[in-house]
Amino acid sequence: MDILLTYGLALALALPLGLFMARLMEAPASRVTAGLLRACGVDAARGMSWRAYVGALLGTNVIVGLVALATYLLQGGLPLNPDGIANLRWDTAIHTMASFITNTNQQHYSGQSGLSYLSQMLGITALQIFTPAVGFAALFAVLRGLRGDAHLGNYFLDVTRGAALLTVSAAVLALLLTWQGVPSTFAGARTATLVQPQTVEGQAVTTQTIPVGPVAPMVAIKQLGTNGGGWYGPNSTVPLENPTPLSNLLETVSIILFPLALVVATGRFLRRPRFGLVLMGVMSVLSAALTLGAVLAERMPNAALAGLSALGPNMEGKEVRLGTDATALWAALTTQTSNGSVNGMLDSFTPLGGLVPQLGMFLNDVYGGIGVGLINMLVFVILTVFVAGLMVGRTPELFGRKIEAPEIKLASLILLLQPLLVLGFTALALANPAVTANSNPGFHGLSQVLYEYNSAFANNGSGFEGLGDNTPWWNLSCALVLLLARFLPIVGPLAIAGLLAAKRAAPEGSGTLRVDTPVFAGMLLSVMLLLQLLNFAPALVLGPVAEQMTLCGSRPGCDPERSEQQPTGRTERRDGQVLSLTGPQWSPAPLTLVKDVTK
Repeated sequence: MDILLTYGLALALALPLGLFMARLMEAPASRVTAGLLRACGVDAARGMSWRAYVGALLGTNVIVGLVALATYLLQGGLPLNPDGIANLRWDTAIHTMASFITNTNQQHYSGQSGLSYLSQMLGITALQIFTPAVGFAALFAVLRGLRGDAHLGNYFLDVTRGAALLTVSAAVLALLLTWQGVPSTFAGARTATLVQPQTVEGQAVTTQTIPVGPVAPMVAIKQLGTNGGGWYGPNSTVPLENPTPLSNLLETVSIILFPLALVVATGRFLRRPRFGLVLMGVMSVLSAALTLGAVLAERMPNAALAGLSALGPNMEGKEVRLGTDATALWAALTTQTSNGSVNGMLDSFTPLGGLVPQLGMFLNDVYGGIGVGLINMLVFVILTVFVAGLMVGRTPELFGRKIEAPEIKLASLILLLQPLLVLGFTALALANPAVTANSNPGFHGLSQVLYEYNSAFANNGSGFEGLGDNTPWWNLSCALVLLLARFLPIVGPLAIAGLLAAKRAAPEGSGTLRVDTPVFAGMLLSVMLLLQLLNFAPALVLGPVAEQMTLCGSRPGCDPERSEQQPTGRTERRDGQVLSLTGPQWSPAPLTLVKDVTK
């Protein structure tokens, strides 16, 4: 019921929001907006070619990125640092800048102890407004090209509108979260007296230091902007970020609200509502399948606890107050979009439960991030139209404009970029174990490495947290993947849109391929699965599928329902403890401390 409520509420809010978005992007600039842009030297009424649009987009991102980088490197001596947090290390600062300028929010540091309030606000929260606004602007520029407008719009006006819409929406959500108990203060860390004093290394501990700060605004925009990340290391697992069932519902709905609304806006903006329904239908079928898979996988018993506890769902790495269904739903939705926030630890999911987030990010367009998810889907629409044209022996057309060699070459390069970067860097990392720093050298270790680069490419930011990723190798290699995976898939579709806009539209007739029918929806779904998932099937078989088979294969000892027999011969490190399976049950080996920086 909670899952249906989440989807229903998100769709109910997305319908009016999407229609408003379409009207907003059609309307001329208001006097206030035009005046503000004029003060900055921008003529809001002046349209841009795709080359000018790309130049403005890349130029502003470079400037904003350099400001953020300087903030991280100098935060120790800057204001709004009541807890005296030191500067970020240079490689961590580069990765953090690349992560947040690309709407990814992959964190190789723990937020509450790694950044000052100024860095959290200027270098994180401000970018969490700016970067989704860039994706928002790029989507409507592509849509203008598809419908044949003379220009792709004005980048600065589009970004301003997107940022304003996100800011207002996040302010409303931040107030609701503050009402539910999420901190919103500039005071320093608080000290609490423990109800039960503890003894640590022979010393009595009676108090606990609890970091606070302007948490609610950051949580609000991280969810609505499909940003992810978190003020605290464990993210929305921490009660201070997600204190109540209502806050969990609000934050879960916020993950998919803007992506759903943009699908509605696309149909309205193109004046092709049935095409919008096709996109919504394909995305929703995939979303339902992935969500169902995650929920069912996490309802399975944890094989590591077979014979040691009563049978039940896999509660490892989950908040008891949330349970498995709410955690699995969040994990599925956060990776169907490019959100990346979590309310449970993905590294503790069952192997098949961890497979679902991988699939969502490999597709990268189920709902997708703000703007960029739909841009990715439109690339698949172009490829599907091309394949369909070849099948019937006609020149492929989209909305009356011929799709020719330049467009297909660009679309193909965009498609090939993901396996090149994700699989290429995964292979490099695994070939050099000294730099990998994963907590499990077996099948799960491969999944950890694959997930990190998959998350970086998909602008997601979540991670399997057994990976020791705050090293120069991970920071610099992920930064490169982050930047290439963000800007090339935006620049390519903008170029395609510019090329299509320059072509004369042919009138649609009886022989025109309809892209707003159930038949096309089915073909689009098939092309997506064939072209995208088959690229990564071998890696998934060697990772989560193989891991699942070692736990629950056909052998009697792998049957989780038979508690008298358990799998044998496996060693795994989980939550700082090495679990070795040498006999009829799991037995803990000596405790091994593992540095674990969570997203």
